[in-house]
Amino acid sequence: MIPYKHEAFTDFTLEENKKAIQEGYKTVAGYMGQDYPLIIGGDRIITEEKIVSYNPANKTEVVGSVSKATHELAAKAMEIADVTFNTWKKVKPEIRADVLFKAAAIMRRRKFEFSALLSKEAGKTWIEADVEAAEAIDFLEYYGRQMLQLKDGKPMESRPGEYNRYDYIPMGVAVVISPWNFPFAIMAGTAVAAMVTGNTVLLKPASTTPVVAYKFMEVLEEAGMPAGVVNFIPGSGSEIGDFLVDHPRTRLISFTGSRDVGLRIFERSSKLNEGQIWIKRVISEMGGKNTIVVDKEADLELAAQSIVKSAFGFGGQKCSACSRAVIVEDVYEQVVNRVEVLTKALSVGVPDKDKHFVSPVIDAAAFKKVMSYIEIGKGEGRLVAGGTGDDSKGFFIQPTVFADVDPQARIMQEEIFGPVVAMTKVKDFDQAIKIANNTEYGLTGAVITNNRMNQEKAREDFHVGNLYFNRGCTGAIVGYQSFGGFNMSGTDSKAGGPDYLTLHLQAKTTSEML
Repeated sequence: MIPYKHEAFTDFTLEENKKAIQEGYKTVAGYMGQDYPLIIGGDRIITEEKIVSYNPANKTEVVGSVSKATHELAAKAMEIADVTFNTWKKVKPEIRADVLFKAAAIMRRRKFEFSALLSKEAGKTWIEADVEAAEAIDFLEYYGRQMLQLKDGKPMESRPGEYNRYDYIPMGVAVVISPWNFPFAIMAGTAVAAMVTGNTVLLKPASTTPVVAYKFMEVLEEAGMPAGVVNFIPGSGSEIGDFLVDHPRTRLISFTGSRDVGLRIFERSSKLNEGQIWIKRVISEMGGKNTIVVDKEADLELAAQSIVKSAFGFGGQKCSACSRAVIVEDVYEQVVNRVEVLTKALSVGVPDKDKHFVSPVIDAAAFKKVMSYIEIGKGEGRLVAGGTGDDSKGFFIQPTVFADVDPQARIMQEEIFGPVVAMTKVKDFDQAIKIANNTEYGLTGAVITNNRMNQEKAREDFHVGNLYFNRGCTGAIVGYQSFGGFNMSGTDSKAGGPDYLTLHLQAKTTSEML
């Protein structure tokens, strides 16, 4: 087995790579606007009602129309997944891992196509799309290797005349509800984590980005995944989401999305339904309100660059995005001024030609929400940059910076999920850490400092699942920075980490008298 090493990012300054992604766009153009079926037990099923996916940079351009699962079809998918579990759980872990390794190889060959599709369906720039495609490959490679490490269980102590074993066994049917902001990487990662551990999967991708999920299903099938192991059933949360969460045969729910939906899933999953004989396990990642702290002993250019890149990459539509900057008063004005200059230099526009840094927001609802927060921000702080949007063709919002914001202000407390960052001034580093912790979330954070004692204080006291020093707060790499947060950010499941697959397994102890 080749040791794990994360997939390299593409250098788009090289002419051959520019040509390669342009070929990817041509490939995607060949299937833009097509219809896609459900996949249940390997069968393609066309429904009358469709989920239509639009390009957020050009809201009249249809990326594809995907059949919408009904209550009855979701029930059929559950029945098939439940039956298929009885055979899939018996398949050797090495064979399940081989499916992932083959799928990763296929995805690597089609990487520029998937990047172009992410650009069209999610509005991602070349770099953002490429990083996500690499992350999707990483998840398959990493989880395949992790399964090979777990397949023989863990060592246990035995006594004379007694032999003890600690083994991991699959759980059952997993309902995977994936998000639109990382519609390839998180969707693929959560689906194959459940699959490689021997569970069967009902995959319900986000309704705004279902086409890339369908294309991933094709990859899994090509890689040798048996029919019925992963079933593709996009649909509305109200019609099939609640049904799947409530179903007595659902054993595991893996969710990535908003706090409110995550809490609703927790509540519903805790209730006993007729015929249910287990407590459902929930893995949940639910967002953040992430802070970059700037100390007086900091590289101020690094601080400003980190704030801007973390706040505005992919239009701020990352659960890890920097939406707050807490800056010690000694350097506050210098950092604010430099953030202003850097932000005003950013361009916003259609991502196809790699000319812009800031992406469109995903749809009309997101545009309306973010613009409403910008109006709130104008009453809560000093508008330094941005503050405007244009949804005439696509959903474009200028990267927006507010300074002099009270730590308790709404734009400092509520998740906006758009290109908006709020900055506040504090008297010293201790106060900065206190304010960094004053939200209900605890996902990511960063500290820019050259003071070793302050760094160590933050390591102990800054209460987030992913803390970064002297860099931005986005960009966790599978196998390098395991990802997951505290408090209302979710279950701290640490995706891309050594413990993640065990959340999809049950531990069984056996003891034999010799």
